Amino acid sequence: MPVLFRFFSLFPLWALHALGWAMGWLAFLLSPTYRRRMGEHARLAGYSLWQVRGAIGHAGCMVAELPRLWMGAPVPCRWADPSHAERAYAKGKGVVYLTPHLGAFEVSAQVAARDFTSRYGPITVLYRPARQAWLAKVIASSRNRPGLETAPTTLAGVRQMIKALRRGQAVGLLPDQVPPEGQGVWSPFFGRDAYTMTLAARLALQTGAEPLAARCERLPWGRGFLLHVEALQTPLSDDLETAVAQINAEMERVIRARPEQYLWGYGRYKQPRRETPPGPPDEPKAQPSDKV
Repeated sequence: MPVLFRFFSLFPLWALHALGWAMGWLAFLLSPTYRRRMGEHARLAGYSLWQVRGAIGHAGCMVAELPRLWMGAPVPCRWADPSHAERAYAKGKGVVYLTPHLGAFEVSAQVAARDFTSRYGPITVLYRPARQAWLAKVIASSRNRPGLETAPTTLAGVRQMIKALRRGQAVGLLPDQVPPEGQGVWSPFFGRDAYTMTLAARLALQTGAEPLAARCERLPWGRGFLLHVEALQTPLSDDLETAVAQINAEMERVIRARPEQYLWGYGRYKQPRRETPPGPPDEPKAQPSDKV
């Protein structure tokens, strides 16, 4: 598999996206469960499956482009407006990038590292190690790039992120990832309660870091990506559950900007798995996240 990843990492984006588009539709046609979940989740947000049918192909693109993003040459990506990130870094209290499972979220952290590391230090992203040994090795080698650091989903990883924020650096999270039991709260997401991580809100509230909503839009015909970063519409409440609900609302807003690139098939409303918390109750809990 690592050899296969290396092989596909040499492909141009347009070819990977064409392959991914076909893969996405094949998975959709072959899995009734996947089709049903996509339709149910889209309807909760007020869309018909026909309206977000592009998400079927984009889900495949997300998978097919990974070899290039992890092991290949840098991909073209530009900022829609970097001013929000510039102002957040300038405050000196750190930046918390928040992005849902939309578009090329893997690219977001790479671009932040590319453009801000020289002035403000690296960006740290939280990740859950893969269970397959070969995949864990590929991820470990590909994600530890210049300006990009990773933190495991353990208490040590959370502390690593807190230290980075207190140095005025940035961290990245996917706050719509379902955390293990005991590490989240039930909070509305598109009108239905979803088990939601508290870590994103805790990091911002505990350190005073600036939370930013991000989405990395996949451009057509393999032309690269467009990164949108914005400040939250309202400051986070000091009450944790209220702050979590605010972040969910922000993620809804981000998703509605490009609903055809959201992973509607992700099991957002699933029951959290049982897992021993990594630390005492008064510590921020590690959450599962790929990266921004």
